[in-house]
Amino acid sequence: MVKQTWESRVAYLGPEASFTHLAAGEVFAGEWLVPYATIPECIEAVANDEVEFAVVPLENALEGSVPLTIDYLFHDVQLHVSAEILSPIQQHFMVHPEQVPNWQDIESVFSHPHALAQCHKYLYYRFRGIPLEQTTSTAAAAKFVSEHPESTFAAIGNEFAAKKYGLTIVESNIHDFHFNHTRFFVLQKANRKLTKTGHDESPKTTLMITLPVDDRSGALHQVLSVFAWRQLNLSKIESRPLKTGLGHYFFIVDVLEDENATMMQGAKDELRALGCEVKSLGTYFTYKKE
Repeated sequence: MVKQTWESRVAYLGPEASFTHLAAGEVFAGEWLVPYATIPECIEAVANDEVEFAVVPLENALEGSVPLTIDYLFHDVQLHVSAEILSPIQQHFMVHPEQVPNWQDIESVFSHPHALAQCHKYLYYRFRGIPLEQTTSTAAAAKFVSEHPESTFAAIGNEFAAKKYGLTIVESNIHDFHFNHTRFFVLQKANRKLTKTGHDESPKTTLMITLPVDDRSGALHQVLSVFAWRQLNLSKIESRPLKTGLGHYFFIVDVLEDENATMMQGAKDELRALGCEVKSLGTYFTYKKE
């Protein structure tokens, strides 16, 4: 493990005041945070040596995984996870101050697709039939609404975005369920853990596994048995399309163990002996934002 002791350039899904920006600021406080417009741009910034790290959303407790992040890491780049950040998410309904008297007569609501989905019940019962416009981030939505004071637009986002872009929160905590957290990956080229202060002590490893090409019966059961008999605890398993045809998938597996542990080395060797392809994203610690 190598402790970072220099100022780093860190890409994040922007613009300023996005949830990703807030998560990045928790771990990289005082370092050089650089906003990018999309998740692929953040990831490519690391791959092209424009930055040392990138912080990107991976999974939300209400809406599940962010497929773009997973697919890009599997198909397009060879990067590693140096840390994960767990951050609570509070969604607020905000408008331009000039539109506060008219906020219940909103023409359109702007936000990231996951944020809109997290507030589905609220939007359905309060603004049924109103167009929902997707943006690249919640902060981008807030910025857009701030630039159109003459229009009865609303954005869904966090409190910092409202302050940053001069909007007024007219209703708070509009997400459908109380427990709303997002998991972010910190990516870098090197396969090493980020060891700043404040992380959990339990390591986690993410593997991407492709089943044997012969598609034999019981293949997934064999894969899970590799971990089960070694008593390696899986905190997540998920499938994603391989993009080679219907019914072809790879699996994302989170294992609560260091990939250099003896049992993990044996597990990877056995998976390959079974004909599986194994791509490791590395071992990392978890940072929890309160």
